[in-house]
Amino acid sequence: MRQPSVNSARVAATSIGLVLALGAAACGPKDNDAKGSGGDSTPHKGGTLTILNSNPQQDFDPARLYTSGGGKVPSLVFRTLTTRNRENGAAGAKVVPDLATDTGRPNKDATVWTYTLKKGLKYEDGSPITSADIKYGIERSFAPELSGGAPYLRDWLIGGADYQGPYKDKGGLDSIRTPDARTIVFHLNKPEGEFPFLATQTQFAPVPKAKDTGTKYEQHPVSSGPYKVVKNENDGERLILERNTYWSAATDAERKAYPDKIDVRSGLDSSVINQRLSASQGADAAAVTTDTNLGPAELAKVTGDKSLAARVGTGHFGYTDYIAFNPKVKPFDDIRVRQAISYAIDRSSVVNAAGGSALAEAATTFLPNQKSFGYTPYDLFPAGKTGNPAKAKELLAQAGHKNGLTVTLTHSNSKDFETSPEIATAIQDALKKAGITVKLQGLEENDYSDKTHNAKTEPGFFLAHWGADWPSGGPFLAPIFDGRQIVKDGANFNTGFLNDKSVNDEIDAINKLTDLDEAAKRWGALDKKIGEQALTVPLFHPVYKRLYGKDVRNIVISDWDGVLDPSQVAVK
Repeated sequence: MRQPSVNSARVAATSIGLVLALGAAACGPKDNDAKGSGGDSTPHKGGTLTILNSNPQQDFDPARLYTSGGGKVPSLVFRTLTTRNRENGAAGAKVVPDLATDTGRPNKDATVWTYTLKKGLKYEDGSPITSADIKYGIERSFAPELSGGAPYLRDWLIGGADYQGPYKDKGGLDSIRTPDARTIVFHLNKPEGEFPFLATQTQFAPVPKAKDTGTKYEQHPVSSGPYKVVKNENDGERLILERNTYWSAATDAERKAYPDKIDVRSGLDSSVINQRLSASQGADAAAVTTDTNLGPAELAKVTGDKSLAARVGTGHFGYTDYIAFNPKVKPFDDIRVRQAISYAIDRSSVVNAAGGSALAEAATTFLPNQKSFGYTPYDLFPAGKTGNPAKAKELLAQAGHKNGLTVTLTHSNSKDFETSPEIATAIQDALKKAGITVKLQGLEENDYSDKTHNAKTEPGFFLAHWGADWPSGGPFLAPIFDGRQIVKDGANFNTGFLNDKSVNDEIDAINKLTDLDEAAKRWGALDKKIGEQALTVPLFHPVYKRLYGKDVRNIVISDWDGVLDPSQVAVK
């Protein structure tokens, strides 16, 4: 995802990170009691669920949220045309209907998508949800004052690039049509076989025009989901949700909505969150977190306590930490230098620096190792577990550096176990064995982000990471390797400045496919083809380990986002 919200993740040993996950087990419930620990494990309705988070749920307006699958807390209030399948592991990486009767009906070339709304859909005030409300909800997401959501609609919808939202343009978008109250039709300027994934974003939540209060809408957005907002303090730092009595489980197969009330408390230190979940005293016994990971030291402590270990969920998310090269900067303009570094990498030491094998898995492919992404195993520059310095030296000699060379590695000073000093030092030590002297340039997080995402200042050799907006190879490979997405003045993520016509054409060809299994195979093949250019060195995929309170039941963690799903949780 573009500068994903998890970028500051996995804060240090005594604190936690935010990252989403991937691990040997496809889902947490196989690692522990899926329905909670002790007593009656049957989920029941009632009680209050507390959510303890580091990051406030800011901009609680469906137009402004950047989510996937509907998000975590947002998905309790906002229903969308489609949503993620609320099941454990790989089954949860599928898109399913939500407000719509199906995941969408495309025309022959996937440039027109038609949806029909289910019957009996209502807002929190009992009024009916219509296709016009969804059209309006999407249109208001184009308003400059409500920016922040995913950018795809602006790119994909005909006329989207120039549209300024309904406050300035009363005519609306002609590319979204509503022939009747239950039908909505989208006209795209190019084939997009993955439109059903995009329709999970909160921009597809209905908004009644008469209730729209512009920038103040976030204080009391009109609920289409099982819960409504009754309090929003300090821009999402404290959210209290209570039941929407007009929500009907008969129209919503995905959300269980067991608790009567949900109390979201944010802005907390990550170490405090884990301490509270560990102790599980009072209201914290029925608490979870959707953004705080166990750090290495905390995980070691938890692993040694059977009762705590039984309350740890493991999640998977499409996310890769990697080295990025800028081939416009010497000596990285020589593919042999990039290949040499690829061979020299000691992934064992990198994994250890990331917190160990419980929190990171070594990667040799850019795509995460999940079927939904089209994962195709390859290792083009086999370094083994501890690196291949001999092969690296051979390539360096061929490149004219028989006496080695000196390079600078840019990283963040944030203690995130991803782009931080620990990872950079592990790389420095490995490359030294191959005759490469690595000078480390540590930058504060904002400076690091600004420097690495600016085409004019991007360094030649730096640490990076990427997470998918939905579980597919498309939003993973296209932003990083599609030459048409190179941004010269603004946030650029195509770090290798790759503009290969054959790659661009294959991205377009795959985007036309509505058979997502076939598309996945081709994304995997494209990953390998791009990998041959050695523009990145995949390092590892993070693993997410998260505690939950002792009275929590029905833990569901899908491969869509790797996070405990609050829409499924019950409390004792």
